[in-house]
Amino acid sequence: MNISYNWLKNYLNIDKSPDELSLILTDIGLEVEAVEKVESIPGGLEGLVVGEVLSAEQHPNADKLRITKVNVGTDTPLDIVCGAPNCRAGLKVIVATVGTTCHPLSGEPFKITKSKIRGEVSEGMLCGEDEIGLGTSHAGIVELPADVQVGTLVKDFYDIKDDFRFEIGLTPNRADAASHLGVARDLAAYFRTSYTLPNVEAFVEGPVQGTTVVVESEDAPRYSGVNISGVKVAESPDWLKEKLNTIGIRSINNIVDITNYILHDLGQPLHAFDAAKISGNKIVVRKATEGEPFKTLDGVDRKLSAEDLVIADAEKPMCIAGVFGGEFSGVTESTTDIFLESAYFNSVSVRKTSKRHNLKTDSSFRFERGTDPNITVFALKRAALLIQEVAGGAISSSLVDVYPAPVEPFKFEVSYRNVQRLIGKDIPTEVIKDIILALGIVITSEKEGILAVEVPAYKVDVTREVDVIEEVLRIYGYNNIELKSQILASLNTQEKPDKETVLNQVADLLVANGFREILSNSLTKSSYADDEATAVKLFNPLSSDLDTMRQNMLFSALTAVEYNQKRKQGDLKIFEYGKTYHLKEDGYDEKQRFALAIAGKQGSEQWNISSKNVNFYNLKSAVDTIVRRLKIEGLQIVETANANLSYGLDYMKGQKVLVSLGAVHHDALKKVDVDGQVYFADFDWDLVIKTIRKNTIKYKEVSKFPAVRRDLALLVDEEISFDKLKSVALKTDRKLLKEVNIFDVYKGDKLPEGKKSYALSFTIQDEEKTLNDKQIDSIIQKLIINFEKETGAVVR
Repeated sequence: MNISYNWLKNYLNIDKSPDELSLILTDIGLEVEAVEKVESIPGGLEGLVVGEVLSAEQHPNADKLRITKVNVGTDTPLDIVCGAPNCRAGLKVIVATVGTTCHPLSGEPFKITKSKIRGEVSEGMLCGEDEIGLGTSHAGIVELPADVQVGTLVKDFYDIKDDFRFEIGLTPNRADAASHLGVARDLAAYFRTSYTLPNVEAFVEGPVQGTTVVVESEDAPRYSGVNISGVKVAESPDWLKEKLNTIGIRSINNIVDITNYILHDLGQPLHAFDAAKISGNKIVVRKATEGEPFKTLDGVDRKLSAEDLVIADAEKPMCIAGVFGGEFSGVTESTTDIFLESAYFNSVSVRKTSKRHNLKTDSSFRFERGTDPNITVFALKRAALLIQEVAGGAISSSLVDVYPAPVEPFKFEVSYRNVQRLIGKDIPTEVIKDIILALGIVITSEKEGILAVEVPAYKVDVTREVDVIEEVLRIYGYNNIELKSQILASLNTQEKPDKETVLNQVADLLVANGFREILSNSLTKSSYADDEATAVKLFNPLSSDLDTMRQNMLFSALTAVEYNQKRKQGDLKIFEYGKTYHLKEDGYDEKQRFALAIAGKQGSEQWNISSKNVNFYNLKSAVDTIVRRLKIEGLQIVETANANLSYGLDYMKGQKVLVSLGAVHHDALKKVDVDGQVYFADFDWDLVIKTIRKNTIKYKEVSKFPAVRRDLALLVDEEISFDKLKSVALKTDRKLLKEVNIFDVYKGDKLPEGKKSYALSFTIQDEEKTLNDKQIDSIIQKLIINFEKETGAVVR
């Protein structure tokens, strides 16, 4: 959304610079993404000065050129060669001196230099309108009034005022700020001042009833309109074109431009109908019939739905309500009488219609988020007066306003104590009250620290106490809430560690190891679901690519990988904390997950180091680091049963999978169009939190004696699990054997049929002395014998 700095000054007396104001807007929740200077005339006439032609003599070498001496307020007049037919002595002119950059109406800007023209020195240029972007005339140089003082800056003479355009990233809940009035209201609340509304007292209704209005649908709670006769459709005046140009709106004609002006000024969409094209002089606000044909303003023939709200006449639809006008009912150059509409439509109805026909307009943008039901008449009066100003005509009818059930303000209570508690700061009650009042919220009563409030209907997202608290914080300033100084220890001594604290610890750990956090949409394609029967489908999806709540975190990660690969950023280490959703017989199952994914190279290329591709062990190292950091013990490691992984491991806590990790199956990679191999790990975060909350912190002295690791590669039958091998190993030696881990599983054509290879590691340590080779070899031999005896394993 674009907002004009000068336009805001129509409402407020602003003494802040554009840069200062952009910071304030961002602080109060209207994030300014860019500030751009907008010049009403390209170049802003910079460097041009008023001069006086002292003499104009014939050029000795050119019949159509004159050599002039021009006074520009300096000690010495300038010699300038000029070819304009109206160049003469005594004329006040516009002079571009040496070094000035001129911006012509067409073509590229050019810089004035000292030069020789047909052998005579020229120290500048006497300017015509088109040469400096001032107009279209090419008849000669500009002739200024005789009383203009020599040396005056031309931009001051023409009173050229630059504007600044704020590009605001408006969040969907801030429909109340989708206009200059809305932004001005927020600034007024911030500065604790008032804003000035346009005066519409000059509006006088006509003496007779104009176009008849009949509202047949509840999706139009309010419909207002008035007839204006005798207008002349023409080009808009400069002030109107400049206003619209500043915010990036193209001028069309004076009538349409006024409706666009009001939309961006007050936030109220309007529509002007050619009154002569309204059959029966009757407006009917109704639902379309299923399949009813309609040709929109863009020339496209459409079939309407029975759910679409239309503005029709006695015979046919003229406009899709709140979305788009019809081709044959709009204002043209031949229009002399108009019916001006100002309405309040149901936001859900407009949103569905806009989506159904794939039509996004400035009007639908506002209607589908929620407009102010109580501003329609004011906007109508303001627009009618402006139309009279720029297009002539007269208000020829009484004002019609169909509003059978006025929209009431939101009424509830707000506690000072809750405001301070949720914000986390003891803000004085007087300040809280001042902010609430400055926001336009009415306080009907106050008793024992509790305020009864009425929130205006235009604040569509402020319907509860917590919403008012958010509004107070927004205006008070997020930056004014001090952070408490804390000393954080890496040793977690809480009996029940906080979920967010644990998450932040793990996130910090991963970031320190080169990972980056991503945040994905919970909506995804139905083809990404693990089980269609338990997939949570949306009744009214935004698109076919966003029609299902995700059942796994894998495809969110793969989508991020695919996006980056297509932008030549394929070396990735990412993680995400999010939820998955499944349908159950009695409702929905929502699970918290934590996922990691790696792809591409292990590091950036160096001239003396060859970078290798990431592999399973890089991922396993990250997973093991998390498990150790969270002090999770007693896990069993088995081959993964995750269908989305071609191979990998499951870390089991009892009978539940704590984390699955491995190489993503090529079928999953193909679905998302990912190149190369991706390795993925998926934590059941609810189980992680449940597990670590059962941890007991015990002090144990670190052994003074070193641990020893030995590895074995075992060929076993396919049905033999790692859990079975681990059980055999721990029974073999309960005292010195500290850990048994698996670091590789291999199945392939180089092994006998029905066989697989396990690579196991064994950590052996004596707490009381250093082990010697004989003791270590003895343990390994016992392990080999027991593996062969109980599982049929063969050492490779």
